[in-house]
Amino acid sequence: MTAPLRVGTRASALALWQTERVRTELASRGVHTTRIEITTTGDAVLDVPLARIGSVALFTRQLDEALLDGRIDCAVHSLKDLPSRLPEGIVLAAVSDREDPRDALVAKGGARFADLPAGATVATSSLRRRAQLLAARPDLQIVDVRGNVQTRLRHLEDAPDWHATLLAVAGLVRLGLADRISERLPVELLLPAPGQGALAVTARADDTATVAVLHATMHDEATGLATAAERGFLRALDGGCQVPIAALAHATTSGGEWHVALTGRVGSLDGREVRAGTRAGPAPSMDAAWALGLALGEQLLAEGAGVILDAARRALSEA
Repeated sequence: MTAPLRVGTRASALALWQTERVRTELASRGVHTTRIEITTTGDAVLDVPLARIGSVALFTRQLDEALLDGRIDCAVHSLKDLPSRLPEGIVLAAVSDREDPRDALVAKGGARFADLPAGATVATSSLRRRAQLLAARPDLQIVDVRGNVQTRLRHLEDAPDWHATLLAVAGLVRLGLADRISERLPVELLLPAPGQGALAVTARADDTATVAVLHATMHDEATGLATAAERGFLRALDGGCQVPIAALAHATTSGGEWHVALTGRVGSLDGREVRAGTRAGPAPSMDAAWALGLALGEQLLAEGAGVILDAARRALSEA
């Protein structure tokens, strides 16, 4: 009897939902699996803002180690948590179809963004969200919040001076909490994180059988191409959750040919400076989509995005 495929995951409710979806898809192809829960740095350190912990692999390092040590055969991630540089010996085997990639405003009383009072306090630990919120509303007071989805919702309820928090629409939908969304924020206001809304499954590069079954079972070509462009943009800017970088791409096919259209944005922590751009072109492969993202990132660097990101990194190191 073939041993079950060992699927590694974080232990949060959202991570477990995502992992069970992958296991269900694999089971539909007759692949037996077992779930192995692993605590990551991002799960263990909850009293420090994400951007100040000092690692681009906050939610993936321990899963990577378990893969390379042979304790698991694959790992399930939110793609937005996956660094653009994977450790040697690990490959991205599949990218799932994508849930709504937008950010959700969860506000007391169901208020929409435009209705938040002057000086309203909004809780988020994301520098990407902070920069874009302040670009749109310099009057807002931004405070840090950590924890899983339910914990952040509870913090909002318990903090009398907080007006709202921000979460990924995808996470709320997957956990059955879509009714908590006050507004799905338009991407013109708040561009999402690269890869937001998509699931990723990684495996060892030399385990070709596992890579093949994961790709055949889970991979969605349109999402794979779009997120490859977003992650190429992230790579060009050498970014992660420590810096305010946003990107969203769409992949379409016409006459059997794939094309990708990408929008990228970089903002200062106070929201006063923003560099943004778009790029579109044919993307017959993941490598081509990645190259398109790299090109947009290099364009924004030439337009001053690097200065903004360096300032953000300095501010964090001095905090």
